[in-house]
Amino acid sequence: MEIPSHKIRFFSRPGKGYDALMDEDTTRRNLMRCQEQMRSCHLCAEAGYPITPRAIFSGLATARIMVVGQAPGGREVELGLPFSGPAELFFLKSCLCKPREQSLTRREQYITAITKCYPGKGTSRGDRIPTAAERKLCLPFLARELELVQPELIIPVGGVAIRHFLGNIKLDEAIGQVYEKDGRSIVPLPHPSGANIWLNRPRSKLLLQEALLLLKKRGQATFP
Repeated sequence: MEIPSHKIRFFSRPGKGYDALMDEDTTRRNLMRCQEQMRSCHLCAEAGYPITPRAIFSGLATARIMVVGQAPGGREVELGLPFSGPAELFFLKSCLCKPREQSLTRREQYITAITKCYPGKGTSRGDRIPTAAERKLCLPFLARELELVQPELIIPVGGVAIRHFLGNIKLDEAIGQVYEKDGRSIVPLPHPSGANIWLNRPRSKLLLQEALLLLKKRGQATFP
């Protein structure tokens, strides 16, 4: 359900008394266990999919923003860091908070993807889109990440991630809007790849600017 941006409510975390600190430590350990399981997973490779079996993600259990991409790219595999290509860095620096050090920016968000491993090159421009079967194998990890991190704001990047959270929706309908689902706010972004021709349309650029403005306002409110 769409709501005006000025009506977005974000939920504060509980005060850090003894019980809260104990809960936070348990969550941190459970997230580390989940991440180890992601690193050791070879289900897609064993099923014959041409992936590079190395799960790529970053962030802490205390993050209030979760960025969810489609899948890591080749550059991310080289560096072991999500959203580390030139276009992706533009989104991280320009959209999610006021300009700061890259390392601090990444600590403020949990960054993951629908599928955790590089799917390889596609038959045309860009990387291969993970199949529905691959996504099904990987989605339990995302569900666990959401359960443990409990982000206030989710930023799905690209059509695959957007449709996971919002259903069968067109980019023209999703970009530039704020959605509420399961007590969280969702602000979709288009995939930043140069192979994404949607970004070249004048109307798309206007929708993107609206989305960026929403995220800048949110970042300034969360990290003054």
